Amino acid sequence: MATQIPLTNRSGRYDAERAREGGRENLSSRERWCSVLTGAALITYGLSRRSTAGALCALGGGALLHRGTTGRCLVYDALGVSTAPRGKSPVASVAHGQGIKIEKSVTIDRSPGELYYFWRDFENLPKFMSHLESVRKIDETRSHWVAKAPAGTSIEWGAELYREKAPELIAWRSLEGSEVNHAGSVHFDPVPGGRGTEVRVVLNYEPPGGKLAAVLAKIFGEEPEQQIEDDLHRFKQLMETGEVPRTTGQPSGRIGDRPFL
Repeated sequence: MATQIPLTNRSGRYDAERAREGGRENLSSRERWCSVLTGAALITYGLSRRSTAGALCALGGGALLHRGTTGRCLVYDALGVSTAPRGKSPVASVAHGQGIKIEKSVTIDRSPGELYYFWRDFENLPKFMSHLESVRKIDETRSHWVAKAPAGTSIEWGAELYREKAPELIAWRSLEGSEVNHAGSVHFDPVPGGRGTEVRVVLNYEPPGGKLAAVLAKIFGEEPEQQIEDDLHRFKQLMETGEVPRTTGQPSGRIGDRPFL
């Protein structure tokens, strides 16, 4: 039996060098199919052009076709990422080792209960989360989310509340079949000495288009990590002053618009 080379180093991260040595796949099934179909289309189009540009197009299509059929991406190798399945808990929205984890916190001069109950009404979230268009409550545990996407588009997903402990913790995850697979939690911890509450958000998600898309978003200024940090600062301002500056396309953020639960 051939010896399998582990894909993670001591820190638990994907090891690109070992992936290259072992020849292991680093693409998800969805990305493989997209590469195959796009590659085949580019080859067909390029060959029909009978020109230098067409030849380059066909060459690029061949690279995509090879990427899809082998399940290996050299760019992913270089970046040290993988979207290939590596095990998933029955209750998890994001497979272990595939998602991107973000953790951000802010201290707010309000009590844990005050902050908890405002956040627990998910329809309040678009007041300070600039990327959200709307959150609609379906029942006591499920909700429907709509968020802004590049080029004036939007993405939607269903989420369910699977754990909560008032006024300390709210945890949610996306429903099966959602456009964005993610799981997150927000923690409300009192600061010693009655100096407010530390609000800590932990998010694990699979970006549409894979981890390469997340890397490109970071380079071109659409980084979710920065978005969450900015959202938390808007949440702080909203809860401490009663309002947050309105931005284009964002609902006016005033606490008086909706009472606490």
